[in-house]
Amino acid sequence: MSLTTSSGDSGKQPLSTADVVPPLAAPEAVKFLEAIVPEVDYKYLLFEDNLVTTSDTGKELGEFKVTIEPTKHKGQECFLVHANSHGAIDGVPCGTSIIAYVGNNLETLDQQHHEYVKLENCPLDRKTFIVRQEDGSFVVNRVITQGEDIQRSSKTVSSEHMRGFISEGSNLMLHRLFIEKGIPDSLQLVSFDSDTNLCPAIYRRLEERTQTVEKTELKVYGIERTINSTVDLPTTWQSYFMEDGHLTNRVQVGSPVTMKLSFVPPYIVRDEEPPKPTFEKQPLRWEEDAQLYSQFLDRKEELKADHAKYMHHHPELKALLADFMQFLLLRKPDDVIAFAAEYFAAFSTSIPSPTPYLASSSVTPFPNSRTNTKIDQLRAPTR
Repeated sequence: MSLTTSSGDSGKQPLSTADVVPPLAAPEAVKFLEAIVPEVDYKYLLFEDNLVTTSDTGKELGEFKVTIEPTKHKGQECFLVHANSHGAIDGVPCGTSIIAYVGNNLETLDQQHHEYVKLENCPLDRKTFIVRQEDGSFVVNRVITQGEDIQRSSKTVSSEHMRGFISEGSNLMLHRLFIEKGIPDSLQLVSFDSDTNLCPAIYRRLEERTQTVEKTELKVYGIERTINSTVDLPTTWQSYFMEDGHLTNRVQVGSPVTMKLSFVPPYIVRDEEPPKPTFEKQPLRWEEDAQLYSQFLDRKEELKADHAKYMHHHPELKALLADFMQFLLLRKPDDVIAFAAEYFAAFSTSIPSPTPYLASSSVTPFPNSRTNTKIDQLRAPTR
């Protein structure tokens, strides 16, 4: 709920972001995102959460609302995540608004993050815009207004550094997905800190506990998210959920503000998969079915007409097959397939032409002529 800013009076010289090597998401975390099946994993996660914001004394300060619904963004199927938190701390109005378009594998397509604190003398307003480009890189624009001072900044982050990136909008979907698929012991992705520096985002499972809402004791499951900023102190949030994914409690560690569920929402009833019917295999007697038999005859005549048309347009086919059959019956080879391959290979344009003297070296079909004495006499040299 509270808007956090990096402290410049801590006594430490902040690190230069140019000297910091961008972190990488763990391989198992990237595999987790790539294995998401939207039709199955998101089926029961599209609902609304409503919590109240309270102080450490129990005083109600405002409200927190999250909605996730399917939509399209620039023609692409995605999800619209809208989170809004507003209230007053010590009489000072403050709040946060997130509008994000998130893809099927939790990739951020577009996000607008607006934070404000309406101090009487010096109001603070911070807007961050994240837009994914066609090449996978991200353009990050910021506008910070403090009193009359306005600061603008812009940067581009390459796609290789944004692999496994989780924005504030996709983070809200990821929490519900963890409840649906199981919370990992520890998982490292990457995210932005309050100054849009890329840093590790560590998710880990918290111990189960019970939470009383409207005199109803609920069993809740916890997830801790820590942003390990490379230039500032780490920031940690702890969130608890019902078994169906409804958020029941959310707090930033060290903050006096807590977001709690004030009433028990209707439990999301899951569709029971009906048993698949089984059918005994029945013999197909299509000859006895008048409709099937009629379709068979129609198809038969259609194929005969098509084949006759093809034969009419290719008269060389009959001559070729007739020559082959005649040659086959004359030779009567034992291996018909090898004989056919050798016969039709002569018609291939991809096989090199044989030597013109190949026929003279082949076995003669008239073996008796080899013993003809007159031929031998003609071959003999004259004396």
